[in-house]
Amino acid sequence: MRDPFSVLRGKTAVITGSGRGIGRAIALELASHGANVAVNYFRHRQQAEQTAYEVEAAGGRAIVVKAHVGEVEEVQRLVNAAAEAFGGVDIFVANAASGVLKPVIQQELKGWDWTLNINARSLLFGAQAAARHMISRGWGRIIGISSFGSRRVLPEYSLVGVSKAMIETLIRYLAVELIPHGVVCNAVSPGVVETEALNFFPSKEQILAEGLRRTPAGRFVTPEEVAKLVAWLCTDDARMIVGQTIVMDGGYELMA
Repeated sequence: MRDPFSVLRGKTAVITGSGRGIGRAIALELASHGANVAVNYFRHRQQAEQTAYEVEAAGGRAIVVKAHVGEVEEVQRLVNAAAEAFGGVDIFVANAASGVLKPVIQQELKGWDWTLNINARSLLFGAQAAARHMISRGWGRIIGISSFGSRRVLPEYSLVGVSKAMIETLIRYLAVELIPHGVVCNAVSPGVVETEALNFFPSKEQILAEGLRRTPAGRFVTPEEVAKLVAWLCTDDARMIVGQTIVMDGGYELMA
């Protein structure tokens, strides 16, 4: 039987913010199909090194790159480090996320720059750097990790929600420009995923309780499930899904 994931063998993936959480799960899933991974972190080196160890145990090769992807030169350096280590870049996943969590009326310029640069600007300039390698090979995948906060108003999520909407819009523009070169771009929008990131929300318990109540599936999405969807979007079976935001939320957004 044909294995659709065999195309990932020997491919090189750059995953921003991949030392933990959803990014880590994506790194391990791609590695399980034989991909090389540039594991990116900014503050938590030990977790990134552990992820890299697990990537290699899963069957891939790994490098660990410290980079503040909100800075243009840094995300470009991350992509270039992967290309130098593995001979190119085939997959770019914009997963890194941060943000100033407060009501929109209280936001300041510093919080705007921090949130949008890490979450959205990193996708634009990371994709530009990665696309050069992909276009030369006639094959590539660019995936942005969004959230339902791009479409719904959540407590304290104002600027993060704006940045996620930017990710989805950027993906559409990248998709149209790059698909003639064999580079497929899409976004994935998970529902509530219980990771360490939720610890920074003042209303964490409210989010979890309300999220569970509103999800018909009766549980939250796991990082591993998000990772499996990302991996499938990287296969050739998904190459005609172009510029879309795929919602994976257990039915959360279906509820009135």
